[in-house]
Amino acid sequence: MENSLYNPFNRFDFNKNICFLSGTPKDELLPVFPDWLSDRFNLDQKLIKLLDESVVNYQGITLPVSFETKKTIQKLEEEICEFFTAGYEKLKTIDETRLFQWISKLVFGMIYQEISAGMRQQQAMGEPFNFSQVLIHKFSSLHFMLQSLIRPVVFEGIRPWSIKIFPVKNTAETFGYRDEINTLTFSLRMNDFGIIACLQDNGAVLNQHKEILRHVEGKTLHPLQFEELCGRFFYSSYLFNRLPEYSFLNVEDTIYVDSMPFYSINGKPLFDAWQVKTYGQVLENFWKPWGFTLFEIIKDPENPISFLTDKEGGIRDAAEIELPVY
Repeated sequence: MENSLYNPFNRFDFNKNICFLSGTPKDELLPVFPDWLSDRFNLDQKLIKLLDESVVNYQGITLPVSFETKKTIQKLEEEICEFFTAGYEKLKTIDETRLFQWISKLVFGMIYQEISAGMRQQQAMGEPFNFSQVLIHKFSSLHFMLQSLIRPVVFEGIRPWSIKIFPVKNTAETFGYRDEINTLTFSLRMNDFGIIACLQDNGAVLNQHKEILRHVEGKTLHPLQFEELCGRFFYSSYLFNRLPEYSFLNVEDTIYVDSMPFYSINGKPLFDAWQVKTYGQVLENFWKPWGFTLFEIIKDPENPISFLTDKEGGIRDAAEIELPVY
């Protein structure tokens, strides 16, 4: 049952003295963004903005770990480094559960950082720390699944996540990381690939975009096209209106995770209505390197700009896009 798994949200154990994954005393702090990634892209020189508007460098984001947890994470990092360094052709063969674990470690690391900062801020103001029960539910489930790194966990039936890997024409120095912790959505662009993941949708977002994914399958994308797909996935995750439920059953020291079916709410679809203007605002953010404005994107509200599809609905060839590659 769930009570056999460690849940830091029961007492909000985010004080850096307890291993984030096992609940045992911590032995050291481990960078969320691993050394192999930091060395490759000089992440100690790059900044990331947090929700409270503070700015830190990537290497300043750490998690408290025990020696045993560190050992299992290092093993995962070695595997991921090998696949990522080899590039798309090898990466597309990766065990999806291992990729889920790695992405979840990054995203939960950001969640940990944001919660810790929020708790310090509220404490400094002499105010109680209030937190959304919905987010506690989602983050706890993600943390339970991430414990598959340190104990036997079997994912049964429908996988809790949507993960898709694309070949992308990136520059050698490209490192494009993005997450949205409220919806548990993630994207990463580097080397010759891009990854988009929705960590708690039971595959619903992949299914929502199955038609366009079928058309782009195996095609090398211009970065602009990949970022458009990210915009579609991130916005769909925002529109997703179910709170996923999972059962965690402990049988002979193995945790079995089962995704519960989404029940209909008065016939309501899984996703709220798509609003072109809101989508345009999302896309404007993803297309910042190319300078597109919201006005340009939705100049024709019925047909917002797309670099993925042409006016007839066909997929555009990346070689035809005469815009710089960032």
